[in-house]
Amino acid sequence: MAIPFPFLTAMALAFGAQPAWQAQVRPTEPTPPPSVRIRQRITIRVARIAAPRTPIAAAAPIPPISWVEHAGEQCLPMTSLAGAAITRPDSVDLVLAGGKRIRAKLGGDCPALAFYRGFSVERTSDGQLCARRDTIRSQSGSTCQIEDFRALVPTR
Repeated sequence: MAIPFPFLTAMALAFGAQPAWQAQVRPTEPTPPPSVRIRQRITIRVARIAAPRTPIAAAAPIPPISWVEHAGEQCLPMTSLAGAAITRPDSVDLVLAGGKRIRAKLGGDCPALAFYRGFSVERTSDGQLCARRDTIRSQSGSTCQIEDFRALVPTR
């Protein structure tokens, strides 16, 4: 004579057995709490400024602006960067908020042509972009150190 399964289950529970779905697994060793590590990287992208287009029917073409270099600061606030322009093979002209221009002189083995589509810089802890300390990265991945900053003043 076979004993039905529900009857066996009821008898086992009556004598203190736990069902398999309620069984608790007790680890032999305490497990350490999980640790969380957060790392943050901020990248600032600076776009190249396109040359202004002149209307075809303009009476006289606008002469290009000539810039004269003067001594500049060694650091610039990163929040003031508004754009960039390539005017010389060894440097990138930075356009700041408010229209001021600063020329970033690059190292001798860094052609400015690599930055024709703009560049990006890693945000520093002090929020400054400094000559002889920081590098700029082109869209193609090449990096160049900034050797010097020169203030640009238009000539009349």
